[in-house]
Amino acid sequence: MVVTKGLIEIKKSRYGRGIFAARTIEEGELIHEAPVIVCQNIQIMFLHSTILRDYYFNWSDDRAAIALGYGSLFNHSYTPNARFKNNLEKEMIDFFAIEKIEAGEEILVNYNGDPDDKKALWFDVL
Repeated sequence: MVVTKGLIEIKKSRYGRGIFAARTIEEGELIHEAPVIVCQNIQIMFLHSTILRDYYFNWSDDRAAIALGYGSLFNHSYTPNARFKNNLEKEMIDFFAIEKIEAGEEILVNYNGDPDDKKALWFDVL
């Protein structure tokens, strides 16, 4: 089990591995800052031929980012309790609680970016 700042831990999830609250996390609290490797548009097509196709984030108009740290371990939900925001200046993806998250609860984000976005994803959602 890995703990970061006493906030999160990685455990088995119904989705595989996931990020769980190690203690109560308050609404608006910063959960994790994930540094990124930024890829230019021409490199994205190569990502699609690897397992990383399921792990990169849209970064800006013509770029993608691979999240390091625990950034790629947050699972998806259409009813998330957290959200992520690209921090272009610092080249980080910041994960914030959008509601109070109790200790032991899995921390979920909407992969579409907007917590209310219900558009279909590129994979079947459980």
